[in-house]
Amino acid sequence: MAVKRFGLGKGIDALLPLDTIGNPPSETASGTAMLSLDDIIANPNQPRKTFDDAELAELAETIKAHGVLQPIVVENAEDGNYIIVMGERRTRAARLAGLTEIPAIIRRFTPEESFVVALIENIQRTDLNPIEEALAYKNLMEISGLNQDAAAVKVGKNRATFANALRLLKLPDAMQSALRGGSISAGHARALLSVEDEAEREALFQEIVSGTLSVREAERLASATKPTVQTRLADEGGGGGGKKSEKAPPQKRDPELEDIEQKFIEALGTKVKLDGDFSKGSIKIEYYSMEDLDRLYELIAGGEARDTGGS
Repeated sequence: MAVKRFGLGKGIDALLPLDTIGNPPSETASGTAMLSLDDIIANPNQPRKTFDDAELAELAETIKAHGVLQPIVVENAEDGNYIIVMGERRTRAARLAGLTEIPAIIRRFTPEESFVVALIENIQRTDLNPIEEALAYKNLMEISGLNQDAAAVKVGKNRATFANALRLLKLPDAMQSALRGGSISAGHARALLSVEDEAEREALFQEIVSGTLSVREAERLASATKPTVQTRLADEGGGGGGKKSEKAPPQKRDPELEDIEQKFIEALGTKVKLDGDFSKGSIKIEYYSMEDLDRLYELIAGGEARDTGGS
């Protein structure tokens, strides 16, 4: 079967291939089938790995009162079971609610289609944490053989957003775990990625998880090269018991200039430094690989990736 294109925000029919497996059991007038929950198994390629127990319990209470209002989507495993493609959260809550059956739409998918549909559902519902989303993008590229640009188009994301998500997987395991658990935000994580020295990065990470640094403050510390992050944290009261060194108070910048700098950071997904004022100055944009340089070139030039001279 040819690979279909999927749309965002257009309902289930826009996400799913049109053909179904014939003669589903207990088919209802609506075109769905009532399937036994004992015959439904989780999708091993489900992008979402963690489910909030309190949210599931709340959904289970709603299902007890009103039933499952939206059918799940499954594919036939050809062994008497059905694999969930969309609706694992509803399925888990239905089990908690004591149901024995659930309405389902039975469809046929290629491995790529199954993964993309599950990924799109989770993205639309904002169910994935940043690391789950990044891993899902990585897995999609591996399953489909698509490059970053094509994979971004497949899931309806712009290339910069897609690339920034993948960059999060370069963080050490402890920082990825903190991002999964919500101890740090994606903005904090991007600030950490811009710190090349491991000791400096760890010092900044510890200050972030202590809850004392906003994203903007973390970005400012990350952009500091002299003095080091550790010294800056000590000088600003964030650590160290020694006497603070005498230094001139930092010159205050125009808040509007800082806002513009932050907009550059968000638009380009990397460290950006504005030096100067509104009459004259310079812009420093950092990159960390050839791929990152090509990404920035495409964003700024608005065209195809630059020719590196390779065949």
